[in-house]
Amino acid sequence: MTGTSTGSRTTGSRVAPVRRIRDVLRTRILAGVYGTRSLPSETDLSAEFRASRNIVRDVLALLRKEGLVDRIPGVGTFVVSGKAVQGLDRLRGLAESFDTGCDRVVNQVLLADSVPATPTVAERLSLDPGTEVIALERVRLLDGLPLSLDASYLPADVGRPLLEMDLARHDVFGLIEGELGLPLGAAVLSIEAIAADRTVADLLRVPDGFPLLFLERLTYTEAGRPIDLEFVRFRGDRTSLAGRLHRTPDQLYPLLNHHPSPERG
Repeated sequence: MTGTSTGSRTTGSRVAPVRRIRDVLRTRILAGVYGTRSLPSETDLSAEFRASRNIVRDVLALLRKEGLVDRIPGVGTFVVSGKAVQGLDRLRGLAESFDTGCDRVVNQVLLADSVPATPTVAERLSLDPGTEVIALERVRLLDGLPLSLDASYLPADVGRPLLEMDLARHDVFGLIEGELGLPLGAAVLSIEAIAADRTVADLLRVPDGFPLLFLERLTYTEAGRPIDLEFVRFRGDRTSLAGRLHRTPDQLYPLLNHHPSPERG
């Protein structure tokens, strides 16, 4: 009993600071503290955090596995990737979240066609099952690399005009408001962690079982009509979700009391 307990404390004494230091450095990297420069040396990090070099090496190995840094023996540890931060405090399309002056977001359109609404899609969009809806499936590329796989369903009267528009270079939200003149009002969403299956992994250029963030979002017009149902799979190594939460009760209109259950088919 004593030996087992001591072993647990010994393991925890090393693992706990690894987690703590990793979280600090990860936050700094994502906040751009180091830019694309190298991180401080192992010696400097050991001194800053009052930790052994072995603990610091464990921390850097975790950051490297996550894809945030690369280590060059004898040279240093360099930031190689910042995550794309998708804000949750405003209703925005992906391209609206970034500087699009340099065409950072490009869409690879895999599907843009009419399909019969499944029971779940019909329920979300307040339609009868089997009603024609427009299905869009796109791989969203940020800076030339896959960021997410988006499947969207829209009522036919809204989605059909979009089929004639430039879906490769524009967010659906921007087209709905700018071209169709339908102001958007609010959305309800759910988020969970899932693993990439083979077909999704191939499209996002990740291994099978790779961690993804799965987001279901149902967007309403300003008048309260459900207009866009999305199932989005974000690469976990390239995406961070951020927002501001208030303790006051939700004052948005009652439709936001709807709690979706994910459909992945």
